[in-house]
Amino acid sequence: MSETAANRPLQGLVIVNYGKNQLVEATDGDIHRCVARRGLPQIVCGDEVEWQPTGKKTGVIETLLPRRTTLLRADGNKGHRALATNIDQVIIEAALEPALDYYLIDKYIVAAELANITPLVVINKSDLIRPEDRERIDRLKAEYSNIGYSVLLTSVLENTGIEEFINHLTDKTSILVGQSGVGKSSLIKRLLPARDIEVGKLSAASGLGKHTTTSTTLYHLPRGGKLIDSPGVRDFHLGEVDGSDLAYGFREVQAYLGQCRFNDCRHLSEPHCAVIAAVAAGDVLERRLESYRRLLQPEKYKP
Repeated sequence: MSETAANRPLQGLVIVNYGKNQLVEATDGDIHRCVARRGLPQIVCGDEVEWQPTGKKTGVIETLLPRRTTLLRADGNKGHRALATNIDQVIIEAALEPALDYYLIDKYIVAAELANITPLVVINKSDLIRPEDRERIDRLKAEYSNIGYSVLLTSVLENTGIEEFINHLTDKTSILVGQSGVGKSSLIKRLLPARDIEVGKLSAASGLGKHTTTSTTLYHLPRGGKLIDSPGVRDFHLGEVDGSDLAYGFREVQAYLGQCRFNDCRHLSEPHCAVIAAVAAGDVLERRLESYRRLLQPEKYKP
């Protein structure tokens, strides 16, 4: 190999980020523990990079390649930070236990819409749905389906909806998000039977033991595609979003934008608001408009 070829940067995929250290998967599938050059943006799971080896299974990230999509979350200081990148689909997992949180689902959907990523709602633990819950679940499915979102019911215990779910994942890069306790681990084990082996391999590569299991991690799916597993959360914060941009996170509201009397209408209580009129006519769900208002004025809804 010539010296020029030896010094040429290699391409890789970031499959775990530990802050100062990243695990980079090379094109041959080998895993390397890398650090990023100073001056680069924060590297996150899903990033495509150029890197140089510095030793056995170690390297330095030289360049962050352009991101196709970026899923953002609040950074705790009214700004945003990347959660993962180059994603085609956000899988929003929920369940009746813990309590079904419509607002949390809406927040993830808005984050996906603003990032131009397809949302998929998955109601897991469908075996726990009682007859008295069925109407509520059917209404949820109908509400989101009417807006244009797919909703799946899954149960690992009864093998319900698993094949359809796998079909949605094939040949895409997806991230699985949701509350702690909704059954993400059992669903991951069903999709990735060799996950424990992979976790062990990544932990050995990182030198950080089992810490990998609590980090956002990218896995290759047996039937094709990639799945990014993110740790369960109690809540998800979108961060501050300008009102004019926020409205574009609500697909059913977009048709009414520009039809209000006032160009700067925020769809709160302004007269002759087309969105409020659409709610009154039953064309936009009042619950969804309330989600928009809570995101627009979070200080008003603090517990």
